[in-house]
Amino acid sequence: MIMTASSSGGAVLRPLTSLFEALVTPHAVDRYLELLDPMATVREVRARIVRVMRPTEGSVVLELRPSRRWRGAEAGQFVQVGVVIDGVRHTRCYSPTGARPASRDAVELIVRAHPGGLVSQYLVREARAGMVVDLSSAAGEFVLPEPRPREVVLVSGGSGITPVLAMVRTLVREEFPGRIAFLHYTRTLADVPVLGELSALGEARDNLAVRIVETSTEGRLCREHLRGVAPWLGADSEVFVCGPDALTDALRELLDADGFGEQMHTECFRLVPPVPAGPADGAVSFARSGVVAANTGATLLEQAEAAGLQPEYGCRMGICFSCTAVKRSGRTRNVRTGDTHDDPDQPIQLCISAPVGDVEIDV
Repeated sequence: MIMTASSSGGAVLRPLTSLFEALVTPHAVDRYLELLDPMATVREVRARIVRVMRPTEGSVVLELRPSRRWRGAEAGQFVQVGVVIDGVRHTRCYSPTGARPASRDAVELIVRAHPGGLVSQYLVREARAGMVVDLSSAAGEFVLPEPRPREVVLVSGGSGITPVLAMVRTLVREEFPGRIAFLHYTRTLADVPVLGELSALGEARDNLAVRIVETSTEGRLCREHLRGVAPWLGADSEVFVCGPDALTDALRELLDADGFGEQMHTECFRLVPPVPAGPADGAVSFARSGVVAANTGATLLEQAEAAGLQPEYGCRMGICFSCTAVKRSGRTRNVRTGDTHDDPDQPIQLCISAPVGDVEIDV
């Protein structure tokens, strides 16, 4: 029998793939295919690094060539990138920085090494052409709206530059006719990997104003900075900000004072400070692994890892849903909001859920 790549052929292959995965349990078929070719996957998306640049100390720019299951991303969205370090697969979230619309055959990432950042430090240090990484589908609601606003203000701080960089590149590629302001905060100019590009864009386009602020000498966000780059800020403007809490809070205060607070869109990859927990009691049963451990009050992800298990995870802050598992019984508490959940057989996020008493989880 000859099988073609038609839609009907795909329909035939899908149940065969599921059957094969059942036969090779406990590992999915992609775990075996990657032994032959890391890019030969059935369900997962992989990407090969085809270009590596290190424009500043402590950062790396990666150009990736994804496998054919990749469906692209909107400017401002994020993806999960997975690497194997010392035999353990680790995943973190990064925002592609390329303009849209663009070919689905290329993804650009800018990774900055963070203190204690296992994956970021590994990529900055070890990334090389030919390396294959895991790549998720794009996600996130921090995107330019359709239709486009008449005026766009982009504000970022530190590594928060990546999603707004994708936005400004997209607006430039579209030849957006409205006014654009790009205000970025950095400790020093040497920390900005695209400093030359941003300066050139600001000089070449009459409708684009670019301001890079060195916080070490010029301080943090203030009304003078904002009005200096966007004196026209008003009812026709939409504001997009990604950066540290202090930057977001200061910008919201300024916009609220001027009556523009509802026009602000934010993105952050951080965990809200956890709601204080009560005394820990009971036990956590990791049903699929057959492990039972005393409840320490930590999140289920942390308790699973402490018990020697390796559940899948990504952002560790409740954004990407990679660590979702089914809670079979018991009560859990959302460490970000304090809300508790009692319903059995419900999917929960391990990284932001802590057990309250006895809990059984399908891990």
